[in-house]
Amino acid sequence: METTDPASLIERARDALDAAYVPYSEYRVGAAVLTDDGEIFTGCNIENANYSNALHAEEVAVGSAVRAGHRSIAAVAVSSGERDGVTPCGMCRQTLAEFGDEDVPVYCDTGDGEWKEYSLGELIPDTITPGMLGIDPEAED
Repeated sequence: METTDPASLIERARDALDAAYVPYSEYRVGAAVLTDDGEIFTGCNIENANYSNALHAEEVAVGSAVRAGHRSIAAVAVSSGERDGVTPCGMCRQTLAEFGDEDVPVYCDTGDGEWKEYSLGELIPDTITPGMLGIDPEAED
């Protein structure tokens, strides 16, 4: 598994903020996911007038990684325009848990080169896993 330093991953999440489409909340979020083989994919939040159809930055980043053929993440960084240490929401935590184990570090940007670090397991303990459903994600079609 490749690693990158948290500051670099947070910088990539910050870069993703520029593309955020947030005409309703005006709360920009960017995310970066590091895959197990060292590639980084980014995403930003994309709002919709029907709020429930909004896409979250973490979902977009993971979706980009999956689209490129990756199935395992090694680290995640999240940043908001406010640099307020925002953590992934519950839905995004479950999405991240689909592709990362409980030890995956999640770095939340608090500004000025600082961040809070959590493990994915801390953010979503006892998550629902494919194994709980009797599914082996390695046995794809």
